[in-house]
Amino acid sequence: MIKFCSLWKTIKRLLIGSINKRSTKAEKKYGIKTVLGAQVEDIIEKDAPDCILIGTQIKYMEDQLKAAANKHDIPLEAIGMRDYGTMNGKNVIA
Repeated sequence: MIKFCSLWKTIKRLLIGSINKRSTKAEKKYGIKTVLGAQVEDIIEKDAPDCILIGTQIKYMEDQLKAAANKHDIPLEAIGMRDYGTMNGKNVIA
């Protein structure tokens, strides 16, 4: 399960579509859900996702959210601005 946090609605559809297209070619399936940035800490506690990717607009929260994720050994990264802007699903998943 991959959680994406604080993605704008249009970008969310495009980016997740790009990831799903890439995963189909690689014969992989990802369970992807999106949540608001304010929900990340609750998600960490309740859902224990495999990883969390945050949108560039909440990168300022990265240290705080990483501290919470690290307590549960959940990797958390901010999506790179270039990959976010170009909807590069391949790089986001990598």
